Amino acid sequence: MGEAMADWKVDSLDVTAVILAGGRGSRLQDDTHDLIPKPMVTIGDRPMLEHIINIYVTQGVQRIVIASGHLGEQIEEWVKHLSIGGASIIVLPTGEATETGGRIAAVCKAQQPWVPDWFPEDRPFFLTYGDGLSDINLPALLEHHLRLRKTGVLATLTAVHPPARFGSITIEKGKATVFLEKSQADGWINGGFYVIERKAVSLIPAPSCRWEYDVLPILSHQSRLGAFQHPGWWMCMDTRRDREYLEQAWAKGDAPWTRWSQ
Repeated sequence: MGEAMADWKVDSLDVTAVILAGGRGSRLQDDTHDLIPKPMVTIGDRPMLEHIINIYVTQGVQRIVIASGHLGEQIEEWVKHLSIGGASIIVLPTGEATETGGRIAAVCKAQQPWVPDWFPEDRPFFLTYGDGLSDINLPALLEHHLRLRKTGVLATLTAVHPPARFGSITIEKGKATVFLEKSQADGWINGGFYVIERKAVSLIPAPSCRWEYDVLPILSHQSRLGAFQHPGWWMCMDTRRDREYLEQAWAKGDAPWTRWSQ
């Protein structure tokens, strides 16, 4: 980890988490009606954003920055009345049309008094989006990144198995011997939970920079992009069908993304 990291307690997750919450959520228009930000769409009695914050706080993260954009004032008002595990939560407006890379840079380069302490040059930070849930093990993700950091890796993404759109059936002699509803699909995709070094922010030239398309491919080509394989549960709330599935899991008390708070 290097001398500057020697006194770190990884199990306490003494790092900041950034949540990108500035998009319009066009595929959830039936739920937002363009009147609320996508991360404020509820699952049960709580906004999606609260569920995501809980993933971090229940595993020890105590500093969270929400990079807001479209209708961000609603998130700011909501956070004023929010208390989760004693965590410090800041909402930073990062522009209406700013892309994901631009929002990351806006947070790390903000002229705010908390930036030097929350984003020191020698320490990485967590990053995720305002529409994805998982039972990810954050200490394991951070440890994996810190090992790769020694080899020049500037960012580590979380690779997950996407949920299958349809159930699967195994057929033998004309009979269905195995029926799996909504099983996981084969293969790995980017699950959107990252650990990022401050040095990677220098690769973001403008607000129009897209983290996924303009930075990650470059890091991958240069062998500076790590991958943490998470074989557990993951889901992104992109459509009404996704929301209905998450609502049902929450109502049944069977929400996989809450496993670390139980």
